[in-house]
Amino acid sequence: MRVFWHRRDLRIPDNKGLTVASRDGPVVPSVAADLDADAVYWNDHYRPKRRNADRRVRDELAGRGIDAESRTDHVLVSPGRLDDDYPTHGAFYSDWQEVPKGTPFRPETDAFASFTDERTPPTPDADIDLPSAGYEAARERYDGFESPTTSVSRLSPYLAAGMIGIREVWADASDVYDAVHGGERKNVDKYRYELSWREHNYHLLYHNPNLAATNYVDFPNEIAWRDGDDARAEFEAWTAGETGYPFVDAGMRQLNEEGYIHNRPRQIVASFLTKHLLVDWRKGARHFTEHLVDHDHASNYGNWQWIASTGTDSVDVRIFDPVSQMDKYDSGAEYVTTYVPELADVPPGRIVEWPTLSARERTDLAPDYPDPIVDRNEGWDRAERVFETALGKR
Repeated sequence: MRVFWHRRDLRIPDNKGLTVASRDGPVVPSVAADLDADAVYWNDHYRPKRRNADRRVRDELAGRGIDAESRTDHVLVSPGRLDDDYPTHGAFYSDWQEVPKGTPFRPETDAFASFTDERTPPTPDADIDLPSAGYEAARERYDGFESPTTSVSRLSPYLAAGMIGIREVWADASDVYDAVHGGERKNVDKYRYELSWREHNYHLLYHNPNLAATNYVDFPNEIAWRDGDDARAEFEAWTAGETGYPFVDAGMRQLNEEGYIHNRPRQIVASFLTKHLLVDWRKGARHFTEHLVDHDHASNYGNWQWIASTGTDSVDVRIFDPVSQMDKYDSGAEYVTTYVPELADVPPGRIVEWPTLSARERTDLAPDYPDPIVDRNEGWDRAERVFETALGKR
């Protein structure tokens, strides 16, 4: 008998380790220490504690004379197949795209042993509406995904939890890419390119186990993060969506209401915290860890480092201006007013300009919405000064 150890890969379709385990003899898709198994299979994971667990389990199995095999399943390209270090995503992508991507795996379900358990998973105690769980829900979500530019796939919770395989997503997107032309093909290619960021973050975690705690960039001087009473109060305002910056507040309120933030606002809120407020990126990343339904260790911490200019960015100090970003991506204020109802009756142009308006104008337009907690230009200049000092350029 062969045993498959499910770990954050709760699906049967496109599960590489489960497929290999099912090829010869019956398989129990669960770890059961009391079974007289010939071998145990699992899929590789890259968080330090999971890799440590792998080593302990492998050693224990060897001591009992049981074979152990693991497979690359969570990513399209094994991190160990590429170079150890890439200073930018562009450098990583150049090598990564040259590696052939595998096709989805289909386990031989007839080989599965019969196994029942009367226990049921506990019902989560959450104060938000959670997405439906499981492979079928993931597949339904993906099939309803219309366009990488006109809608949001919302597949991230399913990829993070391993409820849909990355090869299946890539193969389907590639089939569409081959079938369309012009602008449509460009859109699909953009979607596939976004998946490469996930791959890069896993590569970073694999080669930098302390990604969640240590700056990827080796700064000659310490970054002067703010950590006094004012900074703590501003952090609380940020978590509550009460910063007085509409685009930032909409993102944080979406997080509080849904456990999710769209990609662009996710970048804006992270940049605002680490640059305009100069609060350590680790504090923001931990907050995301506690609230995101699509939390993925590698993507969360890798992306926070990129936004904080401590990661693999090609720009020394990247600062997203929350005013110009809203003007570019939400000039009609549809997204903002969805989550910031205090501004529902304010003209969109004034919402975009909110942090630059006078206090009297803001009071007249929306007396219940807060004033900005930091001056737009002063926050930008302070961040630039602090990071250039850390880099030894001042």
